Amino acid sequence: MQTATSTVPHLDSHVVIYGPAQPADKLLEFVDQYDDTSVGEHLDFVYDPYMRKYARPDGPKLTVSDRREDVMLQPFDSRQRQDVEETKAVEDLRVAVLTKLRRPAQMDSERVYALYQEIPEPRISHLPARLRHQLLAALGMIERKDSKSMLRYFAVVADVKNSGFSLTSYEWNTAMSFATRYVGTSTEVETEAALHIWREMEHDAGVKANEVTFNILFDVASKAGNFTLAEMVYKEMINRGYTFNRYHHVSLIHFFGLKQNGSGVRAAYRHMVEAGEIIDTITLNCVLSSLLRCGEEESAERLYQKMKNSTEAGRNIPDRNYTIQKSITKVLMMFARVAKAHPDMRPSFQHAALLAPDLQTYRILVNWYGIRLGNLPKVVQFLDEMKFFRVPLHGAIFLALFKSFHIHGGAGSDWSAQRLESVWNAFLDALDAKTEGLHITTWMAMAILRAFSRYSNREQMLDIYEALRSRWNLDLVNSQFMLDFLNKVLPKKR
Repeated sequence: MQTATSTVPHLDSHVVIYGPAQPADKLLEFVDQYDDTSVGEHLDFVYDPYMRKYARPDGPKLTVSDRREDVMLQPFDSRQRQDVEETKAVEDLRVAVLTKLRRPAQMDSERVYALYQEIPEPRISHLPARLRHQLLAALGMIERKDSKSMLRYFAVVADVKNSGFSLTSYEWNTAMSFATRYVGTSTEVETEAALHIWREMEHDAGVKANEVTFNILFDVASKAGNFTLAEMVYKEMINRGYTFNRYHHVSLIHFFGLKQNGSGVRAAYRHMVEAGEIIDTITLNCVLSSLLRCGEEESAERLYQKMKNSTEAGRNIPDRNYTIQKSITKVLMMFARVAKAHPDMRPSFQHAALLAPDLQTYRILVNWYGIRLGNLPKVVQFLDEMKFFRVPLHGAIFLALFKSFHIHGGAGSDWSAQRLESVWNAFLDALDAKTEGLHITTWMAMAILRAFSRYSNREQMLDIYEALRSRWNLDLVNSQFMLDFLNKVLPKKR
């Protein structure tokens, strides 16, 4: 498995790939075949699987407002004198917030929140309305939502509500997003939290839910397996007259993938193409993942092959970090809006969208063929092609590989100790080279120790643990957790 030991190539982020323009019929050919069914028919089947044609409920129909005078309510008279220290604390916070909004990489959210806490109680009442909303926007700029970032945001939201100020629909949606995405896997707990925020948003605060709200609700209900609720959210959005945008289309593809309905996946993708949305790698990755979840590996591989053929092989694919990806998504949504008004411009917009495989593509494939199927030859092929397309190695790929060794390794397996050692050495080389997106988390360390527990004796396991410990940057709690975990997987002394 020599590909795993290859060094990480340097990406030239200024090189952009443009494949040939893809008209709608060519985009539809990315997915192999379609049934003569619509998205509506598939959703009707979800709602009423026995097709008994029950009458649908009418409502609820809510009338709510989003008044500017409430949103921009000032906490104090601008002519009022303030304490010098309070004024300085507010000004320090303003500088930090504006830095975070304009140059996110130069300001940490924890620092912004720490400066906010330096303001005397009641903190939020010392902030002008504009700074109040900017603070919430800054705290919401998180690449990976977790419990700490969620609690920071909710603490400020609580201060806003307790002081009698209003939240905008954007701020309510951000709170809902935190409540549903701070964990890796959504459950009924996150679904209930989202519904509670939605109810508080509309019934208590009187702020009307928008299309973003419904997309978050649909997404969490789908991922939690509550397909009936997801279908109800979809219907409510339609009843309120909201049109689909890029997020809704991709979520609908994902929804049918979770339902393991391959025909529904194809219908949702066709619906997106026919709606005039710009198709890019993110969309195709969602279709790819959904087809695999439906057990249609052959269809998924054909889609992957067409993604590879859509661009010149071996050219540098631009690196997409969190900020760049958000900007690209906004641009594609803007392209779609313009293309709907001026259809003749759509081919040139589609021409600008990347369709080639990216890191997420290979993450999906390695997770499925490695962790799920244990198909080592396929995994090796994808790693080779990942190198061929100059997609950089990432921690997610190593995590999938170590998990695969733990699940499928053992005596007589293709996932041998020698190959595990090769992957381990490649991981250490990439880690020592400070590869972007690669660091040792508790999940990574646990996967590595589990993988080596299949082949290694006590002394070798201790060496692996020491190599990890000397390179990780874990706090005391997580360090103690890893020590306890080591004791569980460590072979007992004879």
